[in-house]
Amino acid sequence: MTDLGYALSRRFPDPPQTDYRAADVRALRHDLFCGDVYVAEDERELSTGWGWVPVLDFAWALCDIVEELDRDPAGSRAARPQYAEFDFTESADRLRFVRRFGHVEVTADWEPDEPPLSLHHAELRREARDFLHDVVADLTDMHDGLDGNPVIWDLLARFPRV
Repeated sequence: MTDLGYALSRRFPDPPQTDYRAADVRALRHDLFCGDVYVAEDERELSTGWGWVPVLDFAWALCDIVEELDRDPAGSRAARPQYAEFDFTESADRLRFVRRFGHVEVTADWEPDEPPLSLHHAELRREARDFLHDVVADLTDMHDGLDGNPVIWDLLARFPRV
């Protein structure tokens, strides 16, 4: 079973003067909502512990990555591996994704001795989109005006729940 989660950081709060209704893509993806994230498969997980990972950016990028891994016209019948990665902007660490057939292996640079997580692509797609919608719902509950931001509207329309 695939599980995605996050925790917002108290060490890196958003600036108090932030106008969430007018925040641009850069601010939403890189400057706000910092914390930690994890990807889990059953009892195993790959998680950050740095406190500065932009949580909304992670959720957004994960949806993009799942779509990128599905570009082969053969879909789950494709024997050729499909590659993607999530680059943590404040470090050299990456999460690496390799899709073979209908499975996605996920590895983390900061945990090189851990065997890869093996996730079903369709389940990862569903969980990534649910995670994105859940993160946005949580953030809009905490931050006045965020639900009126057109960037958020476009994001949720681009990646509807499956």
